[in-house]
Amino acid sequence: MSPFQGEDTGSIPVSRFWITVVAMKNAILVHGTCDEDEYFDEQYPSMSNSHWFPWLQKQLLVRRIHTSTPEMPDAYAPDYAKWKKEFERYDITESTILAGHSCGGGFLVRWLSENPVSVRQVVLVAPWLDPFRLKTTDFFEFTIDKELLSRADKLVVYVSDDDDKDILKSVEIIQSQLGRIMTKHFTGMGHFTEEAMGKSDFPELLHEIVGKVGKN
Repeated sequence: MSPFQGEDTGSIPVSRFWITVVAMKNAILVHGTCDEDEYFDEQYPSMSNSHWFPWLQKQLLVRRIHTSTPEMPDAYAPDYAKWKKEFERYDITESTILAGHSCGGGFLVRWLSENPVSVRQVVLVAPWLDPFRLKTTDFFEFTIDKELLSRADKLVVYVSDDDDKDILKSVEIIQSQLGRIMTKHFTGMGHFTEEAMGKSDFPELLHEIVGKVGKN
């Protein structure tokens, strides 16, 4: 039996790996937002170093996928223009893998809708579009490009049944605009944070990104 939750997953051997698809050249992981108190509290790591981001970055690096985790400006009060400027410092090509968590997932939906580039893969983990406009102003004032799916080899959405209603609503919006996208449903994973998951690794997401792997 697979140790992973969700649909269409498989087990990953515990030894070293190498990528069988050489076209996977780089990955960009985009974090989400947080409260102002957490942002300025020295006891918490920076957003790009929180939850499963450090673990996933390392796992991809040892598989020879150059991986960046940009620190988006003022994560407690996200400003799209600032995030866009930071994000576009990185190479984004047909071989790029994009993964976004929460607000980072929503950011990717907007950026890809407004910038018709082709990428290799997009994974949206609990994507957030602030559907009730409780936190952002114009961050998510955009129209989802219905052709977005045609510019990615693969687009997957991760959602847990016990996440907040604004996340579930955001996923519903994305599904309604993009049609039959691949959605993987989890149980008891909350907002896919370290606290909710009870761990800082995310093997399901690693497997999603690397696909078939082999021993080095």
